[in-house]
Amino acid sequence: MAAIPLNDVEIKEREKSIVIKGKQKKQLICDTESIAGCVSQRACVYCGARVVLNPVTDAVHLVHGPIGCASYTWDIRGSLSSGSELYRNSFSTDLKEEDVIFGGEKKLASAIDQLVEKYRAELVFVYSTCIVGVIGDDLEAVCKAAAQKHGIEVIPVQSSGFIGNKAAGYRAACDALLRLIKPGGRQVKKREKCINYLGDFNLAGEAWIIRNYLRQMGVEVNVTFTGDSRYTALKKAPEACLNIIQCAGSMNYLASKMKELFDIPYINVSFLGLEDTADSLRRIAEFFNDSEITRRTEELIRSESARVKLIVEGYREKFRGKKAAVYVGGGFKAISLIKQFREIGIEVVMIGTQTGRKDEYETINELVNDGTVVLDDANPTELERFMTEKGAHLLVGGVKERPLAYKLGVAFIDHNHDRKHPLSGFVGAVNFAEEVYSTLCSPVWKYVR
Repeated sequence: MAAIPLNDVEIKEREKSIVIKGKQKKQLICDTESIAGCVSQRACVYCGARVVLNPVTDAVHLVHGPIGCASYTWDIRGSLSSGSELYRNSFSTDLKEEDVIFGGEKKLASAIDQLVEKYRAELVFVYSTCIVGVIGDDLEAVCKAAAQKHGIEVIPVQSSGFIGNKAAGYRAACDALLRLIKPGGRQVKKREKCINYLGDFNLAGEAWIIRNYLRQMGVEVNVTFTGDSRYTALKKAPEACLNIIQCAGSMNYLASKMKELFDIPYINVSFLGLEDTADSLRRIAEFFNDSEITRRTEELIRSESARVKLIVEGYREKFRGKKAAVYVGGGFKAISLIKQFREIGIEVVMIGTQTGRKDEYETINELVNDGTVVLDDANPTELERFMTEKGAHLLVGGVKERPLAYKLGVAFIDHNHDRKHPLSGFVGAVNFAEEVYSTLCSPVWKYVR
C-alpha cells in the first residue's frame, strides 16, 4: 500500500490511517483513538454497548444519564423478537442540572425500583453515560443493592463516554454478558452438536434464517448473542460446544473469554454473500467431523445455491462499470462486502471501517484492486473526497453516512442498524443484489445535477 501524500490529507495526524493499494508496502495504522478536531464517524462507548445488549428482549434497559442518550438508541435497530417486546422500551433517569451537582444515585435506585415493580423483569441492564463518568455515581453499588433488594440480576454496563470509543462499548457489553452467564461454581454439562451464535442481532430476522440452515445441517443453536435472546437462554451459554462469531468486532472479546472460562472454542464466520455463506457452513460442519452433518451441509449449499445463484449473477450485466464505496463498523463485514460486490460485478474503489483490526486490513489489501483507497476511522471530508475522486456510484454505510451520499448524488445502501430486510444467508444475497439494483439503477439519478 502507498501512503497518501502528506499535503493531500486534511489533518496531518490522519496521514497513516489512509492508504492506497499499490506497489509500495506500508502498514495502515488502526485501532487508535480518534483525532481531536476530526469529526469521526465512530459512535460513542454507550452506543456500542447499547446496540450489542439491546436485543436481549426480556430485559429492562435503563440509561443513567440525560434523556438524549436514551432517545438516540431507542428502537434504532431492526432486531426482531419471537417473544417479549420489553426491549422495545427505552428507559432513562433523565439527569438534570441538579443531579449533576448533587449526584444521581438516589434517582437511579428509585428508577430501578419503579421499573421492577411495573415490568417484573428478571434482568436489568443499567448503562452509564458521559455525565455519569464526570459526576462519579457509583453504578456498581447501586446495582448491587437493587439486585439484593429485588432478588434479580441488575447489571451495570460501564459505558461512560470518556473511556474510549465504540469498540470500548463492545467490550463493556461483553463484560456485562459475562457477569450474567457465569455458572457460579456449578458444573456445566456440554450439549453435543450445539453452538452459540455470537455477533448477530437478528436484524430483520437474520438469526432465524441462519438457525434454520444449521437445523437442516443437524446442528442446534443454543443461544444467539444477542438477537432474540432471553435471560434464561443466555444463562445456558456455557453448555455449547462451539461459538461461531458473525460480528468479530463486537464479540471476539467475549468468545476469547468464554474459551478461557468454559473451554468453548470459536471460529469467525460470515453469512454475507454466497461465497462466505457456503464457506462458513462448511467450516462449521468440518468442526463437528460428522459425515451426516457434512452430507446435509453439502446438500443444503447445493440446493440453496441452485435456487439463487442465477438470480444474483443475472445482475452482473446491469452493473457493468459501476463502482462502490464501503464504510462500515467492522473489518469482517467489510471483507465480506468486497466479495459480495465481486459476485455481482461491482468493483470496490474505497473501503473503510470504524473498528477494523490489523489482520482484517491485511485481508482487505489482498482482496481489493490496485488504486483502492483504504481508510480507518474516517471523517465526512475524507469520505466525500475519495468517493468523488474514485468515481463511486454507490456508498454502503450506516445512518450517519446516508445524508452524505445523497448530498453527493450517490446511491446508498444501509447495511447497519435500522434496515427491515435481511441481508444474511442465501436469501440475503438475493435481497442485497435487488437492493443495489433498485437504488443504483433508479431513474432518479438522471435528474441529479
